[in-house]
Amino acid sequence: MTDILLQIKDLHTFFYTAGGVVRAVNGVDFSIHKGGTVGLVGESGCGKSVTALSIMQLIRPPGRIAKGQVIFEDQNLLEFSEAKMRHIRGNRISMIFQEPMTSLNPVHRIGDQISEAIWLHKDLSRRSALDLSVELLKKVGIPDPERRIHDYPHQMSGGMRQRVMIAMALSCNPKVIIADEPTTALDVTIQAQILDLMNRLKQDFGASILLITHDLGVVAEVANSVVVMYAGRIVEYAGVKDLFDEPKHPYTLGLMNSIPKINEPIPQDKILQAIPGVVPSLLNLPPGCAFQERCLHRFDLCCKEDPSLFDVGGTGHLVRCWHFEK
Repeated sequence: MTDILLQIKDLHTFFYTAGGVVRAVNGVDFSIHKGGTVGLVGESGCGKSVTALSIMQLIRPPGRIAKGQVIFEDQNLLEFSEAKMRHIRGNRISMIFQEPMTSLNPVHRIGDQISEAIWLHKDLSRRSALDLSVELLKKVGIPDPERRIHDYPHQMSGGMRQRVMIAMALSCNPKVIIADEPTTALDVTIQAQILDLMNRLKQDFGASILLITHDLGVVAEVANSVVVMYAGRIVEYAGVKDLFDEPKHPYTLGLMNSIPKINEPIPQDKILQAIPGVVPSLLNLPPGCAFQERCLHRFDLCCKEDPSLFDVGGTGHLVRCWHFEK
């Protein structure tokens, strides 16, 4: 019996604009195992959030899921109607959105926003749903929850609003939680608290997590496996230890080398390494490998043909680079 809970197969999500077709997600494959955490990393605009929104079927025109499958509990979510997906969202699969201040409704009290998801999906009265909201706020570490459920979002700090978003995501005991940049715009102390909270709640609730971030330090802290995306495609996919011990793809290496290391002081005459060039436009990708114009190791084939994901040494460490064809 497989322990794969959610499987994304050959996912393509395109945006049809006046300037052409933007291939925001272009053939993405990965799996989330029961009780596991997958880190989805890459620069802004690489397709991380669009992948998450595609899983939830929240892509709106001019965007469209052109191809692929999202298999959850042996069913393809992309074949579900909107009415059927409403029973999945917030119930079986929850999402913590990137900006809690804009994701929370500013004119409704915190308790009402949490309890709404509960009574919509569970056979509970509004009073019981509100009582459960208080319990959830306690679990995510908000002090005096009986009083704070009557607050509006603007009366809370950024870290507390993020905790409210986590409470909402956990309200119906989901199987999968998609966390889109859950620590963005928070100071490092609050970031550490939020990550510790997510780890603890994952154990308590038995949920699996898809963690979307550009912060490799966050991934190293909480993930079991890592998906590295570039220009709408996966360029490396490995267990977290393999990826950090032996990163293979030149893009992943570039990301690693651009991070200052606290135990290795940088000499005054040396600067951090940067990846040369800029991310190509998804409207006009270069021929061959999408990273080839920025890669210091490219050769002729890189500029002509797009590589597949190669399994390095048959270990399950996948790399989209011609250097690893054999």
